[in-house]
Amino acid sequence: MQLELLNEQGQAAAKFDAPETVFGRDYNEALVHQIVVAYQANARQGTRAQKDREQVKHSTKKPFKQKGTGRARAGMTSSPLWRGGGRTFPNSPEENFTQKVNKKMYRAGMASIFSQLARQGRLAVVDSIKVDSPKTKTLAAKLKAMNLESVLVIAEEVDENLYLASRNLTNVLVVEPRYADPVSLVHFKKVLVTKGAVDQLKEMFA
Repeated sequence: MQLELLNEQGQAAAKFDAPETVFGRDYNEALVHQIVVAYQANARQGTRAQKDREQVKHSTKKPFKQKGTGRARAGMTSSPLWRGGGRTFPNSPEENFTQKVNKKMYRAGMASIFSQLARQGRLAVVDSIKVDSPKTKTLAAKLKAMNLESVLVIAEEVDENLYLASRNLTNVLVVEPRYADPVSLVHFKKVLVTKGAVDQLKEMFA
């Protein structure tokens, strides 16, 4: 699989031979959907909580007499049928949202995403990407010169200067290959991979 090798002006200077096992696979939409949903579900925190009829603040007094009113009988206002009553099946903070994805499925799904990005022209390779100082303005100018607005940069090594320069850019994310996730790959308009990172991705997902 041949990918575009970009220069510092964002122009395709040459072609880069990438491994077919990672960048030349068929697109499996069902598998990609599964790993994206699982990744988002595993990031959820069980912090929401609701009260059942025992926990809501209420009176235990019978709201009205049992017979003669024409209304349905009621014992107390904490019933789930009443406004302000407890929930029948309340959410609890201990709720677990995690979904299990096998390693083989995850590797195949990630390779499918990389392959589809390559076919769509949303993935390119660069020799390296570095900044001399931890200045956001420096990195922003470099990416603007390459005509990149929304970009995920996968570098073989993210030094302190590159990390500090990129963390305040809203549409830019710089990560090492081990931290590349399916949601970010799908979200960003362009994915930029360094040559060194391609070798690491081959070891991880081939």
